[in-house]
Amino acid sequence: MAESTNKLKKFYNWILLGIIVGVVVFLNIIGTFLYSRIDMTEDERYSLSSGSIGFLEKMKEDGKKNNKVNRLYLKIYLEGKLPAEIKRFRNAIEDKLAEFKEIAGDRIEYEFIDPLEGTEAEQKSLFQILYNKGNGIIPLEIVYQKDGSQTQMTLWPGAEIEYEGFTKNYVQLLPGSPQGQPAQLSKEFSETTIQNSINNLEYMLISALRRTIQKQKPRIAFIGGHGELRFAETQRVRSLLEPYYSVEDVVMKDSLKALDGFTGAIIARPRTAYSDKDLYILDQFVMRGGRLMCFFDKLTFPQDSLNRTGMVSTVRTELGLDKLLFDYGIKTNDNYVMDVRCSPIQTPFAKQSLLPWFFYVAATPTKHPIARNIEPVMLRYVSQIQLIPGESRLVSPILTSSTNSRVTGMAPLISLAMPMNYGKVPILADNPTSENNKICLAGMSEGKFDSHFKNRLTDEFAKNPESGFLAGSMEEGKVLVVANGSFIANYYDSMPSKTGQMMYRPISFNNLRYDEVMAQMRMQPLIYGNQEFFQNMVDYMMGDISVLDIRSKQIDIHPIDKEKIKDQRTKYMLINIVLPSLLIILLAILLFYLRKRRYARS
Repeated sequence: MAESTNKLKKFYNWILLGIIVGVVVFLNIIGTFLYSRIDMTEDERYSLSSGSIGFLEKMKEDGKKNNKVNRLYLKIYLEGKLPAEIKRFRNAIEDKLAEFKEIAGDRIEYEFIDPLEGTEAEQKSLFQILYNKGNGIIPLEIVYQKDGSQTQMTLWPGAEIEYEGFTKNYVQLLPGSPQGQPAQLSKEFSETTIQNSINNLEYMLISALRRTIQKQKPRIAFIGGHGELRFAETQRVRSLLEPYYSVEDVVMKDSLKALDGFTGAIIARPRTAYSDKDLYILDQFVMRGGRLMCFFDKLTFPQDSLNRTGMVSTVRTELGLDKLLFDYGIKTNDNYVMDVRCSPIQTPFAKQSLLPWFFYVAATPTKHPIARNIEPVMLRYVSQIQLIPGESRLVSPILTSSTNSRVTGMAPLISLAMPMNYGKVPILADNPTSENNKICLAGMSEGKFDSHFKNRLTDEFAKNPESGFLAGSMEEGKVLVVANGSFIANYYDSMPSKTGQMMYRPISFNNLRYDEVMAQMRMQPLIYGNQEFFQNMVDYMMGDISVLDIRSKQIDIHPIDKEKIKDQRTKYMLINIVLPSLLIILLAILLFYLRKRRYARS
């Protein structure tokens, strides 16, 4: 009897083991077809943004509507015998693409390829295709330790994107290296370059997909003819827009059709007044649902005079734009904003070589999608903006000063001695921690507007069908104003071309991201968000918000506190080594006790 009972128990145990193994195998098979994970990080670094999800869902729906699947086929050239750090980056790419495919379905396919496979001739041919005369993927030379010796390897850290049967785009996923200057695959390289690239993967891939499938680029006009920023001064921001928009220079010359066919218009630091006809063209552009972006200075002064004498008077600029914008709910004052949160200035004759210059305002981003989570935006000599709500329009502050700020009087006198009057701990506001002290520096009005020329035109013109005058908005429009004209201007250099004409290019130092004064003094430069702010602003104004959430996604990298580890070394060793061992021993004792008790009864 006892023998048959033992056989049944053994049979039962084998059946139970078989079921468990079968379930595990089944779950693993299902797992190869389904992709899912739970993101428990505070900053949601492993979750797709809502903009990415919306973009991918739209891709899938568009494929269904067209009754055909125009697949985006990505060839990622990171495969083979890779160092551990690069392998980690390669796996991060695969994880991100798997998430994309989970949403977009058959619209996205991808393959990892080893570019070092094949004969030397085949490799060389492939490298030429990938490099594409500098327009494709830039190779990365790395040096690392392997089996006690130094090894050098060439990587092609990017992807080739095919669409509708043709190669349409390339995306660089890790920065390339200058020829003859290989990168050392060190701990610092892994923690900075590779980690930053992993954090930016979603943005880089979504942007590349967006460029690839874009059928038609919306048109944006850079308005000229009034002393606006030169082409050379806007080359950097133009290069940011050109993959997604058709950017054109437009001089209106009183032509009523000058802005026909354009969705957006940018006015960047004009110096001379707009005629009534030009204002009329801009007004009717907004009435037709156009997106108007204005960056201008209400005051000007000669900077060289300030550097030479230490004091200078400001002069009002009469552009005519402020009257037009006032009717849309945005008023710009004839003053300057002073803020303790600012950038320094070099003063050759002062006791200190660097002074906090309250007029170089590091503008504080608001929670608006345009500015959320970006670095402070540098606005030099910025004026105050007042927003005026209306029944059919929504006004929103985009950038503000800090709580420790104030405004000057109208058309103030500027003096380099001003910072010294406030001491080492400057207090500009009565209550420097009050949110009420924040001053609007950039604002937006969106909705429907009354025309600036309503009731100001003769009936003969207004009622003439050929004039096409709109007394109110036909479609909802958007108007954004930054009370500083040159915050997007890049520094540039020039060189003569073969034809004798001058060619211009932005200098390698990106003044839209870093403070040049501190960089020149070899100090840790302040980081600015001017470039990201401009990109977000144009995307929002033009109606494409698919990348806004990605750019504004804040991923906090928490470095290991080396001092804390040193002081509490024993504690962490106990937690990581001793505690797991104790738990295993306790579990083994418990299982032994339960097993002994069970069989003792039988």
